[in-house]
Amino acid sequence: MVLLHIAILLPFAYAVLVPLLYKSIKRIHTGWFVLPIPVLLFLLISSHLGDVRQGIISSYSWPWIPSLGLEFTVYADGLSILFAMLITGIGSLVILYSIFYLSKTKEAIHQFYVYLLMFMGAMLGVVLSDNLIVLYGFWELTSISSFLLIAFWYEREKSRYGALKSMLITMFGGLAMLAGFVMLYGMTGTFSIRGIIADAAAVTGHAWFLPALILILLGAFTKSAQFPFHIWLPDAMEAPTPVSAYLHSATMVKAGIYLAARLTPVFGGTAEWFWLIMSFGLITLFWGSISAVKQTDLKAILAYSTVSQLGLIMSLIGIGSAALYYGYGTTSQPYVAAMTAAVFHLINHATFKGSLFMVTGIVDLETGTRDIRRLGGLASLMPITFTFAIIGAFSMAGIPPFNGFLSKEMFFSGVLNAARMDIFIMGTWGVLIPVIAWIASVFTFIYSFIFVFHTFTGKRKAGELPKVPREAPLGMLIPPAVLASLVVIFGLFPNLVSVSLIEPALASIFPQFVMPGEQFGVHITHWHGPTTEVLMTIGVVVIGGLLFWQFRRWQGLYGRLPKKLSLNALYDGGLRGLDRFSARVTRGYMTGSVRDYLVYIFGFMIAVVGYMLFRTDALRYIGQGSYAEITIYDAALAAVVMAAAIASLFARERIALIIFTGSVGYLVSLFFVLFRAPDLALTQMVVETVSVALFLLCFYHLPKLKQEVSSRRVRIGNLLISIGVGLIVTLTALAASGARLFDSVSEFYVQNSFELGGGHNIVNVILVDFRGFDTMLEITVLGIASLGIFTMIKLRAEMLNPPAALRGALHKRGERAASNTSDTDTAKRRRNHAGQ
Repeated sequence: MVLLHIAILLPFAYAVLVPLLYKSIKRIHTGWFVLPIPVLLFLLISSHLGDVRQGIISSYSWPWIPSLGLEFTVYADGLSILFAMLITGIGSLVILYSIFYLSKTKEAIHQFYVYLLMFMGAMLGVVLSDNLIVLYGFWELTSISSFLLIAFWYEREKSRYGALKSMLITMFGGLAMLAGFVMLYGMTGTFSIRGIIADAAAVTGHAWFLPALILILLGAFTKSAQFPFHIWLPDAMEAPTPVSAYLHSATMVKAGIYLAARLTPVFGGTAEWFWLIMSFGLITLFWGSISAVKQTDLKAILAYSTVSQLGLIMSLIGIGSAALYYGYGTTSQPYVAAMTAAVFHLINHATFKGSLFMVTGIVDLETGTRDIRRLGGLASLMPITFTFAIIGAFSMAGIPPFNGFLSKEMFFSGVLNAARMDIFIMGTWGVLIPVIAWIASVFTFIYSFIFVFHTFTGKRKAGELPKVPREAPLGMLIPPAVLASLVVIFGLFPNLVSVSLIEPALASIFPQFVMPGEQFGVHITHWHGPTTEVLMTIGVVVIGGLLFWQFRRWQGLYGRLPKKLSLNALYDGGLRGLDRFSARVTRGYMTGSVRDYLVYIFGFMIAVVGYMLFRTDALRYIGQGSYAEITIYDAALAAVVMAAAIASLFARERIALIIFTGSVGYLVSLFFVLFRAPDLALTQMVVETVSVALFLLCFYHLPKLKQEVSSRRVRIGNLLISIGVGLIVTLTALAASGARLFDSVSEFYVQNSFELGGGHNIVNVILVDFRGFDTMLEITVLGIASLGIFTMIKLRAEMLNPPAALRGALHKRGERAASNTSDTDTAKRRRNHAGQ
């Protein structure tokens, strides 16, 4: 089972080699060297299908932080193997497609494949991990790598905007999900998913049940683009088409689906889980299908259709979770069937949506546009692409004999069964579920037909196309051909996946229902007689066909919707509001006054340290220590130090100020002499000498010191801060010296300085050997600071005395600006003269 760890880590390891291959072998497209990785992983993961079908769950752990219960544990059950096969299988086709889509001379393809391999490894980590914290780490890595992929064409403003939008929304959900995971740990005492499932009773009866459920669903909803978090997905379509075909149809957006299905054994069977997932899924299905119809960009149509289809799958997971309420038996079978439909449509969606994205990429590449208002009549020029489009779009619309028809029928059965439920107050609201599902399906039919027939049929608009259309090269047609073939095969022979993929996945979602020697008995057929589902499908085709036929007459209704009330406007306005608020807050404390910054620092120190002194009752240790006797010399020296420090406050000249502060340092060195530490005294004197010399060199060039008269409020504040710092430091020192919670560490150095460090001077051995890395880092910090100061001085010198070439360029720029200003003034005068 170490192979599962290798399957996760191999894409990351190979990503390191990609730039080297790109530089060393330039004649061959880098994608050819990347393609074997997902193919190999697909074969490796598929080899576990036999064990999974027999109920054998493979697992292996690598210790990570055992003291916190964190282990890198991977395991292969039906659900994880299904998703891992989608990730690697679709990934193989996408990489093959990208070889012909991306130019090796015009694109930074080495970066593309590095990001893609990072994403593939992260997704495999999500679906194969048993530990929630490890899963979260890979979850966030998918957000980062998808950000890089969406912003691949970073010179485009829309690409940067879409990438940032997707990362902000999905990472917000990821942080909420992490809080939910921590709550699950607090309820069960483990981060293991299998351990939490085994202890599900402790979760459902806990006071943290609902908060944990909501926080985890925030992560699932944001990642899977559920309403109202779906707004990131359409803007993410600015990514290259292979990215869209991979991330937004088969992998990244399915991560939330995976999480909801994986945790159904924990939260399922409750009204909260049922209503939240089912209702948000239906709303997403409805809103996504309606929004897709009004789009004019092919990828935008597919983006909103993806939102809609994800809502369909999520709603089925919610309905299917009701099976856990009834328990194992015939009563739960209709809801197990709904979960079956969710898993089946998950597979179907990956096949037809992946092929449709690839068709869109072909159209865009061969015509130069994705705008359906400029497209039309491409069927005769691109017959193979048109065939793939027909297959994918008809499957998405739910037309037989394609696989989408079968899962759409099962979806109708699921919502009808949900309407008949007698739990979760479904008797009141259940009737709305089939109605919403049917209306959304009508619009799904419409946008599917718009995608195909507005692009490939009708009048050809050759004059509006940037390029002369032609069929794509063979290599670009192979990936959509494979996916379109699977659409047809799974539609004609659906039971090829029922036993091998669907039943093991159901066993993972409903482990309580897995009985020895029994199977779920999944058997998918095309015809069940004249049922309500068939009537609903006929209604979808008839009403959808009529509305598509009259589309141009009613599409103007979309223009009457207020754009300012959209969720995108709310998102943009929220970001602008946060930006203004943060700027206002920053201006409030970044005043440019050193005194204000010191007030913040010392005030925070007083508050935190003072609170901890009282919170931990540390003041009781004051006076409990054994203090050395204070001699007359100590008292006299302390009085002189205080006098020099106080005198520095009243200095009128910089020279006097330097002398007083230097005196404090030199007098402190005398303390070291009295305490019999001559080496420390010598060090202190050297440091003070260098510091005083540097101060004199710097302040010699500064203007005369001015004593500004501060207000009473400022002086009182300074007094309070000064007293507070002195009091806190004194109390901390007395409490620390009085507390003897552990043996003194000094004995260790006394006994080991010579044996381990080879020196008799304990202080020097500590600095050089025991604290060698600390000293080295201090020197490194000083070196970096010195380089920074040198750079700033050099830049300032160049700004004051720029080179001759730069002065000439600045002079010419100034002349052009003056000329432009003059031309503008002349134009204004001419317009005024004409008006007169």
